[in-house]
Amino acid sequence: MSHSSPLPTDATEAVLVGRLFDPEVGGPVIVHVRGDRLVDVSALAPTVSELLEGTDVAARLHAAEGGRSWALSEVLAASEAHETGESRPILLAPCDLQAVKACGVTFARSMVERVIEERAKGDYALANAIRQEIGSVIGGALADVVPGSPKSAEVKRILQDKGYWSQYLEVGIGPDAEVFTKAPVLASVGHGAEVGILPMSEWNNPEPEVVLTVNSRGEILGATLGNDVNLRDVEGRSALLLGKAKDNNASSSIGPFIRLFDEAFTLDDVRSAELTLIVEGADDGYRLEGFSTMREISRDPADLVRQALGPHHQYPDGMMLFCGTLFAPVEDRDTPGKGFTHKLGDRVTIASPRLGALTNTVTHTDKAAPWRFGIAALMRNLAARGLLS
Repeated sequence: MSHSSPLPTDATEAVLVGRLFDPEVGGPVIVHVRGDRLVDVSALAPTVSELLEGTDVAARLHAAEGGRSWALSEVLAASEAHETGESRPILLAPCDLQAVKACGVTFARSMVERVIEERAKGDYALANAIRQEIGSVIGGALADVVPGSPKSAEVKRILQDKGYWSQYLEVGIGPDAEVFTKAPVLASVGHGAEVGILPMSEWNNPEPEVVLTVNSRGEILGATLGNDVNLRDVEGRSALLLGKAKDNNASSSIGPFIRLFDEAFTLDDVRSAELTLIVEGADDGYRLEGFSTMREISRDPADLVRQALGPHHQYPDGMMLFCGTLFAPVEDRDTPGKGFTHKLGDRVTIASPRLGALTNTVTHTDKAAPWRFGIAALMRNLAARGLLS
């Protein structure tokens, strides 16, 4: 399969688990990808979160007899048509009760862009001049610095002396990673859904990322793809506006499926994962292609998990952890000096050969489907279906 396929290129070997909204039961169903079918495995556990708390998850999925099934192609078609799930089953984000966390400034190149945003105070017109001013000083100095190392401390001292220090450099090369809450539980959208940007934002971009699947014990059980939709002008005005820049209606996309670790796919495959990003304009013929590799991440994924979950911070239902992005588009789309920003209708595809492809279409946050199915609704639905003991 091509990298634009929602399934991995080695899908026949992959253990893929996800969720779909089934209009027949009025709620989410846990599904296991078996060939060209999505098989209901909700009998194993009422939620993906609980499924991942057990042992030998991959073996249990393979052994499960399963219930009803759906044609994968039909579910994908309905999902990509932005259907709501009222008439046909559609894919949801493959997580449910897990906290959705994200790590920022984990790649040196994107770290420089965060410094530029900060200095520009959210004004894209100033970004190019600032980029030229500080790029050579910061970019070359930080490419091979290990965060928290003695060398990073020395680089910090030099940059402070030169007046270039920034809060983004602090989390980029300092001992402590930036970890924040990306979205409320159950608020993330899945493959095919619309993703939202605030109507007020004039400078924004997708952030293609690997998303780790972690249980309550801090065990990394698998990975998927994510779009950490970002409003550069909002965060650039003030880092204290991070919530307004990051957590909006439909601003977190995860999927299509969680690929569980097994002998064919491990954390080392995540560490070497390569991601592609394609943005296609709806009306202007625009096309952007980007590429990033997890080999360039400044902090190891396992370290990010240790900093997010441990003795000082527990997640009893597990977490989904965005690992950060290398992607920082600087090429002008149509306004000189503005760099890249989204237009309504942009089709965004984030892909990686071993994880598949996640596709979404850009709209405004007030036009995207409102988030109404929360934790209380989920519990009522599961109870009505006899899935809660």
